[in-house]
Amino acid sequence: MLAAVGLFALMDVVLKLLAPRYPPLQVAALRGAASLPLVAIWVLSSVGLASLWRVRWPLHLLRGALGLAMITSFTYALRSLPLSTAYTLFFVAPLLITALSVPVLGERVGPRRWSAIAIGLLGVLVVLRPSAEGMVTWAGLAVLVAAAGYALSAITVRVLSRTDSTQSMVFWLLLMIGLGAGALAAPGWVPIQTSDWPLIAALGLSGALGQVAITEAFRRTEASVNAPLEYTALAWGVGFDAMLWGVLPDRITWLGAAIIVGSGLYLIRRERVHAEAEHP
Repeated sequence: MLAAVGLFALMDVVLKLLAPRYPPLQVAALRGAASLPLVAIWVLSSVGLASLWRVRWPLHLLRGALGLAMITSFTYALRSLPLSTAYTLFFVAPLLITALSVPVLGERVGPRRWSAIAIGLLGVLVVLRPSAEGMVTWAGLAVLVAAAGYALSAITVRVLSRTDSTQSMVFWLLLMIGLGAGALAAPGWVPIQTSDWPLIAALGLSGALGQVAITEAFRRTEASVNAPLEYTALAWGVGFDAMLWGVLPDRITWLGAAIIVGSGLYLIRRERVHAEAEHP
């Protein structure tokens, strides 16, 4: 899981480097297309191509649309936001997953977990700093759109995992992002500079290896064990921001991060207690 978080952080660095040079939809298309050959090799070496066709197509199409919206919004946000700030806002995703599990999956969320969700959303407001001067930015709102897309996609995965293979979920997601974003980006496609091809190769490699690593992590260990490790992304974000762009989070961002991460960790703990009560 730690390897997966680090690899995805490297992928996000490449996204941030490409974001000022190409439209967000084009970067999203490159993200899907660059990882797809490596994921195809993984599929062939593990379950074979036949397993890709016996799937629930409506849910895969929904997840593809959500993935396209998520990566496009996040790429747009990275044009102006530091990685650490983007990660802090994106950490609201576990809170949204818990909230959405009630209407979508019919799960029960008690008052303690609803309180943690409310506190986490307060942390988001701290980071966004809404005020009369209009400190809320389009980039910050774009990260929240990406987090909502991720949360809805995670709920879809919970449903799909009952019938479909992990390989099929990864393969079709990347293919749909690549094709969908590519079609939408085609009218304004910017020719790719020769110097950027190594970055695109790094985008594909880090994204594919990260996807395999996170799949293995959740296959081998309970989600409640892996989930807290996702917050190590903030350390990667701060490190890359300082090293590559010479910026560090301010005190308000640190405060908001502490509130969001704290509420997320509490939710994870309550999930584990709830699971142990159901399956002693």
